[in-house]
Amino acid sequence: MKRILITVCILSLFFSCSDDDSNAPETPETNFYALTIGNSWVYKNYRYNQNSEAYDDTGVIDSVSIIDTDEINGNIYFKFRRLTTGNEEGITFCNPNGEHFEYLREDNGKLIDDNDNVKFINNDFTERLLVEQSFGNIMETLVEGETSLTVESGTFNCINSERYLINTDGEQLPGLDRFYYADGIGLIYDTSSFVTQAIPTIIRRLDTYSVQ
Repeated sequence: MKRILITVCILSLFFSCSDDDSNAPETPETNFYALTIGNSWVYKNYRYNQNSEAYDDTGVIDSVSIIDTDEINGNIYFKFRRLTTGNEEGITFCNPNGEHFEYLREDNGKLIDDNDNVKFINNDFTERLLVEQSFGNIMETLVEGETSLTVESGTFNCINSERYLINTDGEQLPGLDRFYYADGIGLIYDTSSFVTQAIPTIIRRLDTYSVQ
């Protein structure tokens, strides 16, 4: 049970249907998730040290950028490229080394991938089911209000959601992951935990970014 992950990793099938600039979506007036070609973010991963009760830099770096748009099932998605380096050890909860791609779009406050999974929602405080399993349900809830969060790249006013597991007895287990987004910037900070442990194993913080 200790190895059950809160963070749900979904393997995506990628459909390379290239579009020219004439089919690229216009950047909306309110671009909460910073969905604009050319935007980029660099995240550093930190691991909890039980001896010092602090988070140590793992050396794992996620470099994320929006490189293109593609049309998938009639919707225009922004193509995200993530290059992960420094994870030769295969650290649990850190992304594996190498180049990975993800397709995302925004729809009425929802950040949606090409499998119609909602990664984040910025305007609905209803508890929502992410994954239903034999051992319980992985749930997520948007928290009301804003949080001022300081990371390496600056201080941001963020909204955040919480992800947790409700077991078959209806009890919420100690593990709790948080995802912080700032309007017009995107993802600022997130955590990854074992469901039996109240302290996150890995935290990831925005180190540098460039958004239009």
